[in-house]
Amino acid sequence: MSDLTNAALEADGWRIMDDDGFINLVGPLWRRMDGEMPEYAILGQDKHRNRRGVVQGGLLMTLADRTCGMTARFVSGVDATATVQMDTHFVEAARIGDLMVSKPRVVRITKSLIFMATEVTVQGHCVTTASGVFKIVRKEVGPPPSGRKSQAVNP
Repeated sequence: MSDLTNAALEADGWRIMDDDGFINLVGPLWRRMDGEMPEYAILGQDKHRNRRGVVQGGLLMTLADRTCGMTARFVSGVDATATVQMDTHFVEAARIGDLMVSKPRVVRITKSLIFMATEVTVQGHCVTTASGVFKIVRKEVGPPPSGRKSQAVNP
């Protein structure tokens, strides 16, 4: 799928998600609705290449983590979640030019946790599976209170 362009993705219903944080460095991250649930994608680029010439596993982990977290917020209506655990299994390599698609699903929602799962696919073939637990965060995290010292550990 190395001939995919932004115009082709947009014609297929994908829209770039605005993000000025970390995902902006590895993206762009694309989103579209599949019925009532969102699905997400990243197009493999040269910047995603590892030493073997395929997509770096960390990108697949980032895609799974970010999309599960966004879907957890979408279905629960909460403003913020935090990843507390994530398991990832690499099934097959994704290649530069591949459109990697994540369709997260809710496994269970409790009072304080949301259990999620996703498969990252390329042309319908699974390349990565992931499951995660996301804590419902009631208050946004801001800067540390004044006077609070760093808790860095000296080696």
